Amino acid sequence: MELRDFLSLAQILISSVLIMLVLLQVKGTGFGAALGGQDQTFRTHRGLQRSLFRLTIVVTGVFLAFSAWSVAAA
Repeated sequence: MELRDFLSLAQILISSVLIMLVLLQVKGTGFGAALGGQDQTFRTHRGLQRSLFRLTIVVTGVFLAFSAWSVAAA
């Protein structure tokens, strides 16, 4: 297995985790809310929400690092 193969596989796995984390954070909002159809109130993240939010930020950083590494290795 070459480095490019490893990086491609890692990017696929990390992006899948990132997608799942983002989908877990979206709660009770429909497509209309995404377009600004509903008035939303902003609340602070607590408990599991805060952990998911921080984990999403970390996984995004890891994804960006692997993407940069993949481009540099090509």
